[in-house]
Amino acid sequence: MKANPKGTAFHNMLQFYIYKYVAILIRRFSKLEILESIGTFLQNQVLGMKWLNKLIGDLLSFFGLDIEKRLGGSMQFFLYDVIKITILLCTLIFIISFIQSYFPPERSKKIMGRFHGVWANIIAALLGTVTPFCSCSSIPLFMGFTSAGLPLGVTFSFLISSPMVDLGSLVLLMSIFGAKVAIVYVVVGLIIAVVGGTLIEKLHMEKYVEEFILEAHSIDIDSPSLTKKDRVVFAKEQVISTFKKVFPYILVGVGIGAVIHNWIPESWVETVLGSNNPFGVVLAVLIGVPMYADIFGTIPVAEALLGKGAQLGTILAFMMAVTTLSLPSMIMLRKAVKPKLLGTFIVICTVGIIIVGYLFNALQFLFI
Repeated sequence: MKANPKGTAFHNMLQFYIYKYVAILIRRFSKLEILESIGTFLQNQVLGMKWLNKLIGDLLSFFGLDIEKRLGGSMQFFLYDVIKITILLCTLIFIISFIQSYFPPERSKKIMGRFHGVWANIIAALLGTVTPFCSCSSIPLFMGFTSAGLPLGVTFSFLISSPMVDLGSLVLLMSIFGAKVAIVYVVVGLIIAVVGGTLIEKLHMEKYVEEFILEAHSIDIDSPSLTKKDRVVFAKEQVISTFKKVFPYILVGVGIGAVIHNWIPESWVETVLGSNNPFGVVLAVLIGVPMYADIFGTIPVAEALLGKGAQLGTILAFMMAVTTLSLPSMIMLRKAVKPKLLGTFIVICTVGIIIVGYLFNALQFLFI
C-alpha cells in the first residue's frame, strides 16, 4: 500500500509547527526565568542588601557574638537596618531633592491651579510624593498653598500624601517587603489622600481655616533659573538637612524593631496584632497616633512586626497612622485650622486607614 503524499506532507507540516511553537515557548520561559532572576537579585542584593546582613553576621561571629541568640541577633538586626536604611535614605533624598528642585512652591501652585475637581486632588496627592519627608515639614507648605487661594480639599490631599507617601518610601518598602506590598502601600496612600481631600472639599469647610491664613497675601515670584550644578548643591544640602532630622527616628525605630524581632515572643504579637484579634487594626492606629516619626522610622518596626506574625493590613494601618496623624503634627496643624476642621480631618483619615487595614488583612494572601 502506497503512502499518501498529502498525508505525509500534512504530518510533516504539523510536526514542523509543533516543534516551532515548543521552541518559542522554551525561549519565552527562559526569558521569564532570566527576568525573575534579575528581579530577585535586585530585590535581595541591591535593595535588600542581604550581602550586608551576612557580612555583619560574620563580623559579629568573628568577635565572639552568637547571632543565633537574642543579644547577637539584636545587634545584627540593628546594625544591618541602620546601615542599609542610611545608605538608601541618603541616595533617595539626593535623587528626590534633585527632582524636587524642579517643583518649588510657586511652580507647584501653578500646576495645581490648572486642574479642577478630583483631578486637582490627584495632582496634589502626586506632588506630595516629591515633597518633605514628615508631616511637620509639610504643614508650612499646606499653609502657603491655602493662603495662595488653592481649594481647601486640594491642599488637604497634598497634606495627607506628603508624609504618608513618597518615592523614598516606595523604594525602601520594596527593599524589605517586596514590590507588591510597596506598590500597594503607595497606591492606597494616594487613594486616601484623594478621597480625604475630596470629602473635605464637599463639606465646604473653608470658614474653619484660621483668619491669618485666609488674609495672607501670597507673593507670586517666579523661581530663579537653576543650573544643574545649583540643583546638585541643593540636593546635597537637603541630604544633610533631612538626614540630621530623620536619623534619630531611624535609630529609635530600628531599636524598637530589634527588640520586637529578638525579645518579644511571637505569640504575643500574634495575639495582639494577628488574625485572632478583630480589633488589631484599631489598636495599631491608636498606638501609632501618639508616636512621631516619618516613614523611614516606622519601616523597621513594621518589618519586625510582620516577621512576628502581625497581619499586613494592621501593619499598613500602623505606618499610616504614625506618619499622618502623629500628635506633634496635629498640634502644628491646629495653629492653621479651627477645631472642627481639624477633627474632620482626623476622622476622615482614621476611618480611611482603618478600612484599608481590614481590607488588606482580608487580602493578605494575595501579597505575601
